[in-house]
Amino acid sequence: MSLSERAVKVTLLGIAQDGGRPQPGCFRSCCAAAYDDPSLVRHPVSLGLVGADHSTHLFEASRDLAWQFGCWSRHDPAESPLSSLWITHAHQGHVDGLGLFGAEAIAAKGLPLHCSASFARLLTKNASWAQMIREGVLAPRPFLKGKPIMPYADSGFSITPIKVPHRAELSDMHAFLISGPKANLLFLPDHDYWQETLAAVGCDEIRDWLGELEVDIALLDGTFWSSDELSLRQQEEVPHPTVEETMARLGSRRDGDPRVIFIHLNHTNPLHDSESEAAKAVVSMGWEIGVEGMVFDLSSTPQSS
Repeated sequence: MSLSERAVKVTLLGIAQDGGRPQPGCFRSCCAAAYDDPSLVRHPVSLGLVGADHSTHLFEASRDLAWQFGCWSRHDPAESPLSSLWITHAHQGHVDGLGLFGAEAIAAKGLPLHCSASFARLLTKNASWAQMIREGVLAPRPFLKGKPIMPYADSGFSITPIKVPHRAELSDMHAFLISGPKANLLFLPDHDYWQETLAAVGCDEIRDWLGELEVDIALLDGTFWSSDELSLRQQEEVPHPTVEETMARLGSRRDGDPRVIFIHLNHTNPLHDSESEAAKAVVSMGWEIGVEGMVFDLSSTPQSS
């Protein structure tokens, strides 16, 4: 690696579902303590990626951008302004910070916004976002599913969008495969059902799909621990594979398996508590729970399990 290059690294900037923790309006036991204890606060899911050329790339635009940029700077200081923004889909938590890139806050100029064609169309239908495009704040760059994108010739990584089934009231949903010099990371914060997702990618099992993609680190949708977690809402209205189901499909971690790390945790999810029986079950099977500030070095050969 020359003096002008650096390692390609991804920083986990948020692990919570769209509402964060505490979730607005919730004063039950799952959130109450977090109002008084900042150490219990969790932010909507997001990633920060720094390339070998020092370019910087943000995944998702949450309302907690200020905290997340600070987290990113503390754990993997970047030397350049934001080089690009990547959006998986249009649900709140993933996009409600887009306005912060405007003149009222960041005042970005021509920021490349990589998204699906359906999300690009949505941008033009939203008055605020459309104005940001007209004013040259955002520069939408629709991608094609399955086609790798290398933002810059010397960035040292590529990003492949993978379309997966998820509630598409406003736009479709794409996971991202980030392929670095020596390791690959899958970012799959949302999808509906494993059966549908695996059918869409032509695989029978999760392990088969991750192996086909040569994934070393999988950041997977862990919204709910169990199927009866919500008490004030029908859980069928917000389908996500439960962590219990994902672990049942995977079993315990085997030699050669990638790291599987659960993210996008709903405020009700017991995995927020590292001492919970649910969290202990995840760890006992060899899997992991996301921690804000985690850094993944894609320029280093992954350690075997």
